[in-house]
Amino acid sequence: MGLRMRVHDKEPIGQAMRRFKKLIERSGMQKELRAHQHYEKPCEQRRRAALRKQKAARKGQEGLV
Repeated sequence: MGLRMRVHDKEPIGQAMRRFKKLIERSGMQKELRAHQHYEKPCEQRRRAALRKQKAARKGQEGLV
């Protein structure tokens, strides 16, 4: 999966870096790279997903009260 970004003429490097970081974040590449850094057993993936669901449910309950 290749991403391309053009740096405009006379664009400050800081602004170009900010655009690049947003592009990477929106594409999901950063999340995928983090997931592939270390091997995670399937049971650990399921456990992490279950904990995420519980946390979201708790957060939703707090919003109602």
